[in-house]
Amino acid sequence: MSRNPGILVGLIGAGIQASRTPALHEREGDAQGLRYLYRLIDLDQLGLDSNALPQLLEAAERMAFTGLNITFPCKQSILALLDELSPEARGIGAVNTVVLKDGKRIGHNTDCLGFAEGFRRGLAGVARQQVVQMGAGGAGAAVAHALLSEGVQQLSIFDVDNSRAQSLADNLNQHFGPARAKAGNDLPAALAEADGLVNTTPMGMAKLPGMPVPLELLRADLWVAEIVYFPLQTELLRNARALGCRTLDGGTMAVFQAVKAFELFSGVRADAQRMLEHFHSMPG
Repeated sequence: MSRNPGILVGLIGAGIQASRTPALHEREGDAQGLRYLYRLIDLDQLGLDSNALPQLLEAAERMAFTGLNITFPCKQSILALLDELSPEARGIGAVNTVVLKDGKRIGHNTDCLGFAEGFRRGLAGVARQQVVQMGAGGAGAAVAHALLSEGVQQLSIFDVDNSRAQSLADNLNQHFGPARAKAGNDLPAALAEADGLVNTTPMGMAKLPGMPVPLELLRADLWVAEIVYFPLQTELLRNARALGCRTLDGGTMAVFQAVKAFELFSGVRADAQRMLEHFHSMPG
């Protein structure tokens, strides 16, 4: 351990006080015998926005941080500040993990793997012909890649910024083949034909309550997946479950993106089952 004085990492994002990620990393570090410290860098609490990213990255480097996790609203704006991108991060166009090593900032994306693992575990066997995704931001890009990798035939993407939805659809079609994704323009019609609905917007978070789609568009034979995990039971999931929908909460994605990020930061293999059990033992 003398050559490794410890691991210091942080999470940059807005409204992240309820994040379980620090405890997940630190507890796993304890179990592995590592000196592992994880700090929240909450833009809301600091009175900052994503324009502060250059200064925050520079400060992290000066203070010898091992790396940083990146969350809403910084997963895409961080790209221009990095020296290298993993193939996944480059393909997705979003980063949620930055390793600071040998004077370089190396961007990774562990969200895609995290969502795919949750999807396989929680929604095995669901119909995948047509799926509606709400949100085309950094997390949305990773989830969309995961959905098409997991066999969704056509993905309709809705975003408050239609050009962002179109840009993501174009990126997906380059990777997965023409017409696999499109920017949606008629939500009621798209959901009426859909097998599943995925929310990748922050709508439903404790600080942004509400639903990303009108309640009357939900129906019992629609499966519903969520990436928000604080709270674990969002308004969308509560209403979907009341109708009898199969659902997937944001917990598994949160854990499995953390498993991979832990390994990137520490160089040590994480115990995924232990991290999953720890996540579900936490209050909230």
